[in-house]
Amino acid sequence: MFGSKKRKKKLDDLMARLRPDLSRESLGVGPDFPGIAPNPLLSSDARKRNAELRTGALALGVLVDWREVSSDGSPRVVLMFDVETADGISFRGVADEDLTITELTRLASGQALPVRYRPAVMDHYVALARDADPAHVQQLSDEIASRKRA
Repeated sequence: MFGSKKRKKKLDDLMARLRPDLSRESLGVGPDFPGIAPNPLLSSDARKRNAELRTGALALGVLVDWREVSSDGSPRVVLMFDVETADGISFRGVADEDLTITELTRLASGQALPVRYRPAVMDHYVALARDADPAHVQQLSDEIASRKRA
């Protein structure tokens, strides 16, 4: 309504020009990826998505790369993961997270971390599963490893 599609397209184009490192191509996701919100606290879609991700399904993500988006207070970082689910689905996942300086310094490519995703949506968005039970994460990791060996 009132040209909202046109406005959304212009915002996506503007973000791609301002931050080419956050474009769909450089993040390794397809054209269905809605993009990174300039300020997720001001976006109702981003707030809703983050609430759904907190209760999403558990998966294992291998950190591919990360990019700092802002450093107002605690650093806001876009993390890119190669995600593998318990169902055997693999996809490139993107997490938009606020990290502490300590967490930021501990990031390393190839690091496996538990993430949550929304199986019903599958839009490349994931979130760090900071609340995940270590025993459940280990069980998921073993399940994925046994599937790769078979």
